[in-house]
Amino acid sequence: MEPDEIKARIERGLPGSKAEVAGAEAHFTAVVVAPAFEGKSRVEQHLMIYALFKDEMASQAIHALGLRTAAPSKPLLESEKEVR
Repeated sequence: MEPDEIKARIERGLPGSKAEVAGAEAHFTAVVVAPAFEGKSRVEQHLMIYALFKDEMASQAIHALGLRTAAPSKPLLESEKEVR
């Protein structure tokens, strides 16, 4: 998969979300802010994203997906917004 494909899938799967994705060769990082994360723990937020890529993770098309997530009401710190 390519970063743009991952970004599009996240933004389609979590309406109103904004995602930034970087990486290559099955290792990616994503920063995601989504209204669907309101009231959810960080673990619940990450599970919501992992569910969007269940097949790709099982097949190793995505081997690693590092996440930084937040709800719009609890924005990320500036240092957390950078996609690496």
